Amino acid sequence: MNRREFGRALGGLALASAVTPARLVAEAQPRIVPGRRRWSFTADISECCSCDIPCSCNFGRPEQTCHGNRLIQIREGDFEGASLAGINFLVTFYMGQWTRIYIDDTLSAEQQDTLDRFLPVGFAGFDRLARVKERVPLTIVSGDESLSFSVPASRVEMTLLKGMDGGPIRITGLPSNAYYDYVQYESVVHEHTGPDATWSYAGTNGFRSVMRAAG
Repeated sequence: MNRREFGRALGGLALASAVTPARLVAEAQPRIVPGRRRWSFTADISECCSCDIPCSCNFGRPEQTCHGNRLIQIREGDFEGASLAGINFLVTFYMGQWTRIYIDDTLSAEQQDTLDRFLPVGFAGFDRLARVKERVPLTIVSGDESLSFSVPASRVEMTLLKGMDGGPIRITGLPSNAYYDYVQYESVVHEHTGPDATWSYAGTNGFRSVMRAAG
């Protein structure tokens, strides 16, 4: 599974019938009552991976190996009447092979229950490949031109990559609902240490974007 297919499967259920192979649609698509929306959300997405800048996987030209850490911060939304707002989690992944989902341990019991039910629906690809889902301390520090986030097993520091005019580099038209308002960043630190793999990168691809999805 390349990054383009993986990205389509994991969050884009609202678009799945148009862009995802039939087998993955059957696995991921929730049963929706016609005319009735079960869920919707808007989330801030921040990611570093092992690919060069820009990540060719995002343009449909997958690398042989893509190690990544993706931070998902849900701003607003609901799942079957329960609020998704304020739910944060980190997905460490080896693209197409496995994920490890680290959930902010400050979530309330109600938020945790909602996320447990929502992950197989709204993030089916990540959930299906998950080797572990656990609550851990999640630290996020955001600056004007930098962002860092970490859990005990993974750590990311990234900085804005500026264009020739000194402003941010914005990319549009990417084939995923996770890439609205995509802004290019560069990794300063991109690390993971775990039972499945250990890696450490710097100077590789990073980005911040907005994800909007519904189903």
